[in-house]
Amino acid sequence: MATKSRGAVILLSGGLDSTTCLYIAAKDYGYPKDKKLPLLALSFDYSQKHKIELQKSKKIAKLLGIKHVIQKLDPGFFLGSSLTEKKIKVRKNAKSLLSGAEKEIPNTYVPGRNILFLSFALSLAEGHGFDSIYIGVNALDYSGYPDCRPEFIKAFQKMANLGTKKGVSEKGNSIQIKTPLLHSNKKDIVLKAMEVGAPIHLTHSCYDPIQGKPCGKCDSCILRAKGFLEAGLLDPAISIR
Repeated sequence: MATKSRGAVILLSGGLDSTTCLYIAAKDYGYPKDKKLPLLALSFDYSQKHKIELQKSKKIAKLLGIKHVIQKLDPGFFLGSSLTEKKIKVRKNAKSLLSGAEKEIPNTYVPGRNILFLSFALSLAEGHGFDSIYIGVNALDYSGYPDCRPEFIKAFQKMANLGTKKGVSEKGNSIQIKTPLLHSNKKDIVLKAMEVGAPIHLTHSCYDPIQGKPCGKCDSCILRAKGFLEAGLLDPAISIR
């Protein structure tokens, strides 16, 4: 069922979660009945090691026929992460990830990434007169990033209410941060992706791809494989290779 909102910005990395989130937003705004969707996909180029995800995000946005903005950021913003610094190796085969014994934030954490991404999205949403921002964070099967937790989203929503013209002048009608996958595990996300018709075969989740192919050993590869295994499905992005 279509919403009465005027539009949304969707943070799109080209991965499974963000692509599923995009298609959830598309359905919220009338897809597939409505072909002209008031949606804008927002991706970021921050010289990440898995930059192939940007190629994927372009194809995914084009498939829906929506506007796609790729914002380039100086890589100097994101230091101390294995996703951005060549000298830091992406961790592999993390047993704690599947055992539930994860205690430390892994080196794939990118400092302040979702804070910056949501801030850009908020500016775009308000400038376009949109009512929503969709982000595919989830707090169950994830790597322990602090900016994927419900507490963070709640705090950012409060900031959006207080720090935007729409938030202070239209009481109770501020731009809403929507997190439809927040309390989903990877199995749930895989099944949801199938339900909403997300093009899973186009998505890329690996943090440390080898010649464009998933390494199969990083946190993101492990969690993705876990989701498909528990859902009893083959991963089309892998099986078609």
